[in-house]
Amino acid sequence: DAGKIVVTATQMLESMINNPRPTRAEITDVANAIYDGTSAIMLSGESAVGKHPVEAVQTMTSIALTTEGDIDYKREFDNFYPESGGKDITSAISHATVTTAHDLNASAIITVTKSGTTARMISKFRPQTDIVGATINQKVWRQLSLSWGVKPVLCQLKDNTDELFDHAVDVTVKAGVAKKGDTVVITAGIPLGMSGTTNMLKVHKING
Repeated sequence: DAGKIVVTATQMLESMINNPRPTRAEITDVANAIYDGTSAIMLSGESAVGKHPVEAVQTMTSIALTTEGDIDYKREFDNFYPESGGKDITSAISHATVTTAHDLNASAIITVTKSGTTARMISKFRPQTDIVGATINQKVWRQLSLSWGVKPVLCQLKDNTDELFDHAVDVTVKAGVAKKGDTVVITAGIPLGMSGTTNMLKVHKING
């Protein structure tokens, strides 16, 4: 519920250090980690010193994609998060953002974030919609790669809110997450640049 990143690692496909194919038990373990809601899965010895690093990465990717495709995230959200579950503004806005994105069938949720907190809170709810973590901070940009469902993009600092939002939308389109004519939901903290102040939700139609 805190929106913290959880990485599941170590010996996930250990047999692939020596063999080109994993065991059934290993496949099940990787899939169960995803079903249980882990943010990221990670290889270690399989890709660092193993004899089949490429096959290990391909296998892990295949298991992840297959498992993710089996999960109805919108139903999970409706069942487990009928309310925000938090008493703070960030949790309430994040929950409302996901609900709005689902209701409008939005192409993306764009989080304009300085610290990454907004993107991580959105990620906690596992929306069916793609999440874009738009930030001007390179360190945060790298860190957001570990957050479930978040595609981090680097933005330039702008003079005002409207310019920054327009820029974030442009970067989202260039990243291939949304296109002209799509609806996106934007969330951020006003005033800009203050960490942990997520308090704004905006529905935006990308002009064609």
